[in-house]
Amino acid sequence: MQDLTITLIQAELAWEDAGTNLFHFERMLEKLNEPTDLIILPEMFNTGFTMDPARNGEAMNGMTVNWLAETALKKECVICGSLIIHENGNYYNRLIWMHPDGNFTYYDKKHLFRMGEEHQHYSAGSKKMIAELKGWKVLPLVCYDLRFPVWSKNEFKGGKYTYDLLIYIANWPSVRSAAWKSLLSGRAIENMAYVAGVNRLGHDGRGFEYSGESMVAGPEGEINTRIRAGIESIKTATLKASELMLIRNKLGVGKDWDRFRLE
Repeated sequence: MQDLTITLIQAELAWEDAGTNLFHFERMLEKLNEPTDLIILPEMFNTGFTMDPARNGEAMNGMTVNWLAETALKKECVICGSLIIHENGNYYNRLIWMHPDGNFTYYDKKHLFRMGEEHQHYSAGSKKMIAELKGWKVLPLVCYDLRFPVWSKNEFKGGKYTYDLLIYIANWPSVRSAAWKSLLSGRAIENMAYVAGVNRLGHDGRGFEYSGESMVAGPEGEINTRIRAGIESIKTATLKASELMLIRNKLGVGKDWDRFRLE
């Protein structure tokens, strides 16, 4: 493993206006002059967390996926974020993991936010996606998934951990910001991994407020990178492979994790 550089983008989102949001992210990314391995955008970064997928959904060859491919190529790094995808008669809250060469993988959000009626408008995914980047194994998840520890549970098999970095992209309301911050640190501790959380800002068309508070937590739960509430910002952090290996070798908690199987 090499050190991994990740860039968190905390931004306000225009409600159900993909063109405006993509243009805004382009302007923000113009300020990113330092090299990075991974750019992380919020959940539904092109529309906000809307329950009108018929109006806002796109195909996999649509404008936003093409924008991700162009941006990854321009910045020479992986970029990820979720958007509404219409496929085979269903709508998915789909996280795209886009490489600079145009190849991509994706994850469909499994836990749909019942309080926001997401489950009535979208189809849930059923499979996790593990990406590899510079020797790191990365598990990207979406917003409400954060409340379900079994879905993100790391494993230790054959002397290796299933993943090294856990990512949550979100539209997480500010009224529950305490849970956001606590759970991100908790997931890092219990999984012996780095955790990055990227949340949006502003108000959406349903009247909900978002404070951002994007951050990176280390494997002992310490916050080593934080974006303050209420400000748009791009922040880059370097994740130290040596520090991760040190704490894993020192504590060795993974060797004593309970075995389980998802059904």
